[in-house]
Amino acid sequence: MEIYLDNSATTRPCDAAVAAMLDSMRNGYYNPSALYKQAVDVERMLKTAREEIARPIEADERQVIFTAGGTESDNLAIMGCLMQYREAGEVLYSAAEHPAVKVACQEAAALYGHTAREIPLTSRGTIDLAALERMLHPRVYLICVMQVCNETGVMMPLEAVVALRDQLACKAAIHVDGVQGYLRVPFSMKKLKVQSYAISAHKLHGPKGIGALVTAPGHRLRPLMLGGGQQMGMRSGTENTVGIAGFAAAVKHHMPIQAAMNHLAQLKQAVFETLAVAIPQMHVLGAQPGEADAAPHILYASFAPVRAETLVHALAEEGIMVGTGSACSSRKHKRSAVLTAMGISPAAIDSSLRISFSTQTTRDEVLLAAEKLITHYQMLARFTRR
Repeated sequence: MEIYLDNSATTRPCDAAVAAMLDSMRNGYYNPSALYKQAVDVERMLKTAREEIARPIEADERQVIFTAGGTESDNLAIMGCLMQYREAGEVLYSAAEHPAVKVACQEAAALYGHTAREIPLTSRGTIDLAALERMLHPRVYLICVMQVCNETGVMMPLEAVVALRDQLACKAAIHVDGVQGYLRVPFSMKKLKVQSYAISAHKLHGPKGIGALVTAPGHRLRPLMLGGGQQMGMRSGTENTVGIAGFAAAVKHHMPIQAAMNHLAQLKQAVFETLAVAIPQMHVLGAQPGEADAAPHILYASFAPVRAETLVHALAEEGIMVGTGSACSSRKHKRSAVLTAMGISPAAIDSSLRISFSTQTTRDEVLLAAEKLITHYQMLARFTRR
């Protein structure tokens, strides 16, 4: 038996993505920059893939830049924006940002003479809009706020961020890390008017090593990858046609956004209600299930006094996989910077599990996992020093 509930770390590639990649390797292996018919067919596949990826977020398919994943997309959005300014300015990023954003902002500021400043969080894990308002001024060049926090699952108030930008720092670009939000909660490049949006295929049942940066028409970036000038000069190098084929297939065959939200929210609510009855000590971190800014696919909760690492290993012995927060830092034995910024106590952080669902997850799986978690918690809590 295997029950996989760490879908915020990665997802199982769907059958359609695997089939598309195999077909690309066997039959569509040609270089899309070549002139013969087979190569032109591959180039046409890239255009279709861009259309498929752009459609759910109401973006212009010509603005889709394929990358090696979310980290590269974030780096291109940040470095590519900030390197073009001759006068020193500021870049702002929320304290909830993934290291791919946070570190890129800090490094870009150091390299290009800007100042990087962190936007504080509230105790619920959302950005402090009052603090952001005080930080904005005409010399802010870039604001980075993720769509969904990869740890707590809190959806950030992007409309309010855009409104504040328009009022106080009208020339600032806004970059959104959409890695945890794309296809799971609504987003529109057309309506929201942000300048860039990062996506990673392996978070939505596509392959690893492929992602995209979607930009707004007219938004200027400097490329990080130089060479043959592929992708309108924004990302040189022969395109990863196999990965792109899998990426597009995963998007095409993904459950529609509203249906996905309903399915995921039902799973989350079922787990939450089951655990809350049996483990009253459980404390949800961030937005509560069912609240308007709670993403439907992530449940992050503290199970004090039992350490999260102990529960992870106990559940793994049962074939049940859950996480302890950001997969990028789970082995570094450092307390979550996001939870620390929220004011969560070290004891609660050390006892926190992230349970994350996908459209492939079933109700039977989550209820069985919840029962196993309850059993192990009740046993381990009796032997845990308080």
